[in-house]
Amino acid sequence: MTDTPAADPKPSFRSDVTVELVKHTAGDSDVLWAARVSTAGEQSLEELQKDPERSRGLINYLMRDRHGSPFEHNSMTFFISAPIFVFREFMRHRVGWSYNEESGRYRELQPVFYVPGADRKLVQQGRPGKYEFVEGSDAQQELTARAMEDSYRQAYEAYQEMLAAGVAREVARAVLPVGLFSSMYATCNARSLMHFLGLRTQHEQAKVPSFPQREIEMVGEKMEEHWAKLMPLTYAAFNANGRVAP
Repeated sequence: MTDTPAADPKPSFRSDVTVELVKHTAGDSDVLWAARVSTAGEQSLEELQKDPERSRGLINYLMRDRHGSPFEHNSMTFFISAPIFVFREFMRHRVGWSYNEESGRYRELQPVFYVPGADRKLVQQGRPGKYEFVEGSDAQQELTARAMEDSYRQAYEAYQEMLAAGVAREVARAVLPVGLFSSMYATCNARSLMHFLGLRTQHEQAKVPSFPQREIEMVGEKMEEHWAKLMPLTYAAFNANGRVAP
């Protein structure tokens, strides 16, 4: 995205989200030296030079018995592109997270909007806390795409009309829907990420079932892929102990 968009930009539609790992200081050894300082003091620094694989059992013990603070001594920063409604759910996660999102006050927002893909289950059945989602019919898929795209086009035309008339960006943005794509940096540690994943993803190894909206789960799955490569022992212990944050 640029801050000088082409004249009369046309809306575009997408069904995916993107997650890029921008930078990190995260490894299994970070958990080990943080944990061992309680008994080894300055000698815990030796863990920085050792293979964390030799201490797989300690990581599993910390996870199992929920000694959580050693999992906080690391950092991961992600650049995420997703619909605004995803970010509004995302920012309910406050402890151990930092966010900076693009601003509709300071830049002209680009017409990229979310439309569910064909594999997105559309029909909700059941009662609160017991919802089940099932496939939509072809007619429902067609209606959803058409209604969303028509609404998006109308909203963005109104936005452009106000901007052209000199209305401030911070006022004109009010007509734009939450299906608009935004982007943000999100920084967390492994402990806060585990809490996020425990609530925002479904997984066969989870002790506590979760029923996230699919779109935020898509973001969670991509973040999980990055984290699993950075801290494989911690990730394995998280799964082995029911995907409950310590």
